[in-house]
This record gives sequence, C-alpha cells and structure tokens, in this order.
Amino acid sequence: MASGDVLQTSSVAPADLPVGTVVTTSGRISGLHRIGEPFEDQLPFTTDELVSLDDALTDATRATKVRFNVYVGDLGQNPAEGADALFPKTPEAARSILIAVSPNQRAIEIRGGRDVANRVTDRVTQLGVTAAVASFGEGDLIDGLVSALRVMSAAITPR
Repeated sequence: MASGDVLQTSSVAPADLPVGTVVTTSGRISGLHRIGEPFEDQLPFTTDELVSLDDALTDATRATKVRFNVYVGDLGQNPAEGADALFPKTPEAARSILIAVSPNQRAIEIRGGRDVANRVTDRVTQLGVTAAVASFGEGDLIDGLVSALRVMSAAITPR
C-alpha cells in the first residue's frame, strides 16, 4: 500500500445502505435528510446529543492517538460475547477502543485493540465503566458515554 492510501473497513456493505447514505473514510455512516420530509423513525438522540458525543470522540482520539468507537444497541444473549464479535469489525480495531452499550440489557462492555493494550489497561476500562454507569442510572445515555470518553482519555498515558 502506498503512503496516503485510505483503507475503508466497515461491517456494513455500501450496497446495503439507503440512498443518500455513505460510509466515510473514518468508518462512520453518514446520511442525508431532506428538509421537509418526516423522519421515518423516532430518532433516539437529539442533534445536540450527537454533536456532544462526536466532539467527545474526536477529543479523546486526538488526545490519546487511540481510535475510540461507540456502539449502542443489542449485543445478543451474552453481551460480552456480542462485544467480542463486534469489536474486530470496528474501524482500526487493532489501535482502538470500543465502548459497547446494550441499554435494554443494562450492559456496558469495553474492548481495546492489541496495539494499545499496554495503554488501555483494566484500570482505564474500569474508570470508563464507572463514569458511564453513574449517568446511565439517571437515564442519560449520551452523558454517560461522554463521561466515559473523557475519563478514559484522561487516564490513558500520552504517546
């Protein structure tokens, strides 16, 4: 691979995405919404909440040089196994952290890649879980994720 090439890894095939939706080079899915058209589904988060989460992800990644990924959804019968299966499909898994939350199961799982294992320790992941659970208990999922990102990024040794 030549310097500057972009590898695009995603667990979603571009052909399976709705019209107007793409997988960005960072691995995120970006879609459009035409003004005046109603949303088909009730969105779980407000625009301000999503901006807050995106800012926290960006800040944590820049501060630590570790890629942070967040997944919110069902992790299956066994949340730990679900997170284990999901983690390799996340962007830059080897040098990243996945914070996976299954709200209906009241479960949070954190996984770290092999390239950052010496920096993303059990202590760091426990700090993230503790920070998140406090807000989750009050019903604030985004605030819990943002808190986890901030605490974990502050605890990870700089490179």
